[in-house]
Amino acid sequence: MTKTVFTNVNLFNGEDNKIQPDTFLLVDDESGKITQIGAGQSPEADQVVDLEGKYVIPGLINCHTHIVMDPLTHDGGTETNEVGAVVRALDNLHDLLQSGVTYIRECGSSFDIDIDLSKLIQQGKITRVPEILPSGRPYSMTGGHGDVPNFGHLVDSPDEVRKAVRQGIKRGAKAIKVMATGGVMTENDFMDDPQLSEAEIRAAVEEAHHKGFIVAAHAEGNPGILNAIKAGVDSIEHGFYVNDEEIQLMLKKGTYLTPTIVGAWAFIEYAPGKIPDWEMNKIAAAWKDLRQNITAAKNAGVPITLGTDAGTPFNDFKMTPEELPLLVEQGFTNFEALQTSVNSAKLMKIDDEYGTLAGGKYADFLVLDENPLEKISAVVQKDKAVYKKGQRAY
Repeated sequence: MTKTVFTNVNLFNGEDNKIQPDTFLLVDDESGKITQIGAGQSPEADQVVDLEGKYVIPGLINCHTHIVMDPLTHDGGTETNEVGAVVRALDNLHDLLQSGVTYIRECGSSFDIDIDLSKLIQQGKITRVPEILPSGRPYSMTGGHGDVPNFGHLVDSPDEVRKAVRQGIKRGAKAIKVMATGGVMTENDFMDDPQLSEAEIRAAVEEAHHKGFIVAAHAEGNPGILNAIKAGVDSIEHGFYVNDEEIQLMLKKGTYLTPTIVGAWAFIEYAPGKIPDWEMNKIAAAWKDLRQNITAAKNAGVPITLGTDAGTPFNDFKMTPEELPLLVEQGFTNFEALQTSVNSAKLMKIDDEYGTLAGGKYADFLVLDENPLEKISAVVQKDKAVYKKGQRAY
């Protein structure tokens, strides 16, 4: 059994709002787990890596991605054949890891590609990519936000939802994604259109929870957000128009909120004149409201996760770190912004081994030149070192 010790570390462990100076991390090379963290003189090891006083933080956990999508299209490019989609997904996974994302929850994947890729990653047949909590295809009503080529399971009653979710879990889904409202990228619906009903969503929740799996609801406006919370979903995705009543219900039920602000920001920043007017108009109308509402939810105590909707227009797979400065602009402290990644691990039920740096957890970490507790843009560093289970990937 060989061990590597990382020395000369300024450590942000993800849990405490402070930097631990002059720290070492001892990692078991076989398991990729941290066996000891301490200060001062480091223990003997087979290999010593001097990190020269740089800042080490946990790898980022992005709980809302679409690795099969093409951010250079206005509709995600889901019409691609399966082979093309796999090639694209692999490229996107490499970009995610290089940006600092070490684990993802895929929130809707054409052809159930994320399920197959997740299995291959676990078997060690695909390397230098994040691990995946797969959801497979999302669940949408006919004509709804997920009714696009090769993408959604189309379901139109609680019984249809129940059977489809059972089939998805049989196929290998470890999380479930339902469409509770319309959205930006589909032409004939809107954010405030309710889609799957409360009863339909509840059927999905029952089936997933029976297996100990989580349910995410695409829910941008009302009454769909309220329907999803009442139905018992584990997370509201986007939640642009979340209101005070819903915030209080989320607090009562322990519901997480994934704001995906960088996805909306990418539209505002890069999309004008390059996508259809109907699509641009939707996000432009929501831009101010969504930021205020997300901050109100955070201030009330709703747990906020790190998720970016990567794959949507101009929202590429290296932009996850950009979410954190955007959150700080909306009133989050640097520590609160960094905690969104920890909350992602908690939502995904992987926090016993991922999300923070401690003994017994995987050595997934980033090496930064600057202190992110003082300067949140430190996480955006392009040439950061990225370690996955103690091995340098980038």
